[in-house]
Amino acid sequence: MEASDGYRALQWNGGSGGLPQNETTFARILQQQGYATGLIGKWHQGVNCESRTDHCHHPLNHGFDYFFGMPFTLVNDCHPDRPPEVDAATRAKLGRYTQLLALAILTVAAGKTCGLLSVSWKAVMGAASLIFLFFVSWYASFGFVSRWNCILMRNHDVTEQPMVLERTTSLMLKEAVSYIERNKHRPFLLFFSLLHVHIPLVTTKKFLGKSQHGLYGDNVEEMDWLVGEILNAVEENGLKNTTFTYFTSDHGGHLEARDEHGQLGGWNGIYRGGKGMGGWEGGIRVPGIFRWPGVLPAGRVIREPTSLMDVFPTVVQLGGGQIPQDRVMDGRSLVPLLRGAAERSEHEFLFHYCGTYLHAVRWHDKDRGRLWKVHYTTPRFHPEGAGACYGRGVCPCSGEGVTQHRPPLLFDLSRDPSEAQPLTPGSEPLYHAVVARVGEAVVEHRETLSPAPPQLSLGNIVWKPWLQPCCGTFPFCSCDRDGDHSET
Repeated sequence: MEASDGYRALQWNGGSGGLPQNETTFARILQQQGYATGLIGKWHQGVNCESRTDHCHHPLNHGFDYFFGMPFTLVNDCHPDRPPEVDAATRAKLGRYTQLLALAILTVAAGKTCGLLSVSWKAVMGAASLIFLFFVSWYASFGFVSRWNCILMRNHDVTEQPMVLERTTSLMLKEAVSYIERNKHRPFLLFFSLLHVHIPLVTTKKFLGKSQHGLYGDNVEEMDWLVGEILNAVEENGLKNTTFTYFTSDHGGHLEARDEHGQLGGWNGIYRGGKGMGGWEGGIRVPGIFRWPGVLPAGRVIREPTSLMDVFPTVVQLGGGQIPQDRVMDGRSLVPLLRGAAERSEHEFLFHYCGTYLHAVRWHDKDRGRLWKVHYTTPRFHPEGAGACYGRGVCPCSGEGVTQHRPPLLFDLSRDPSEAQPLTPGSEPLYHAVVARVGEAVVEHRETLSPAPPQLSLGNIVWKPWLQPCCGTFPFCSCDRDGDHSET
């Protein structure tokens, strides 16, 4: 799901990129083991390939037997009072080009009217028609982002288009509780993919102004309440001691997300960097909170390097499935670590990418008890000296917006978790040995990689009207099938 041409995420429900059909999800393996498998929340792994109803990338085609939520993800465009986000730079350019072309044709028409130009009205009207077609060609997508992207689906059917933000939280909770109740007498997997705490930070009135940290804090508190309600449903259905729960996040705080009132994207504590930065700790350190009463002792803290890639083998092991043998799996089961059967993480090396570019590698040097981090590439913060790429959505992965380090930067995270003091051959006697060993690991790692179709290429990214999920007859897509306007 990565590309090297600038796009780092799908831009449209009506694009053709998405999770390739030959990928095996943990949901598919558990489904084969007899589990009910549900996804509630956001998907953002594509919908269609060739037609509006083929649903080749849909969750139900990747091992889930129930889906309710957003096939896309939350973006500012979903909120009427927020600035545009989806491909905002391209949208702005197209708007400027249209204005310039319109001004040009008006100037020509004025010149013709005043007798200053000897051009036929047929030519003027023809040029005006072409400009209008140009405008329609891009405004048909960018002018209706909320209608095309901000939708809710239940299984294969669109239920809200556009979605009503104010009641989304209550709908998600209602669906999660209902799913648990329906499946409490059989093995089940529920992947609750939260819309919190993503901009535009949609927060219900009950939590607005409740925190000491503005809208972001309000949204965090609502998320905390939401998770608590789901855990309550687990307990009320008698599943407390037989349910393994894992709470985590996909990345650190989004530092560049700001408005006139201040920070919108969270805070990363002592850690440097944030969301979208391939190597800095602030972007890749995320919470990992596990709950399994009667099996996992409460309050235990594990200070070993693990990865979100470990979710796959962990869930598969717990579900009694088998890891695919036809490909290299980078994740490691966390079960031995969580249950105390192992004291050390199985990860000796972890490779941190930004798009298709390897930015950093961490080495868990167990013999010396050190956790090394080698940075080959880092983003150039803007303005200089800042801790993020302000003025951009996220920091770039390549090009003029990054610095290539030769020799690479080296940090000892076991002593300097903030990555504040890069080591040198003069300050660290093991510098050359560590860099060399990590370099060998990179070579070995790259031998395990195989090329994948570029899902985020321009051809897959662009909006295609014939692929757009639609409730009704395209382009008149509109519906509200849930119909419950109550707010929790």
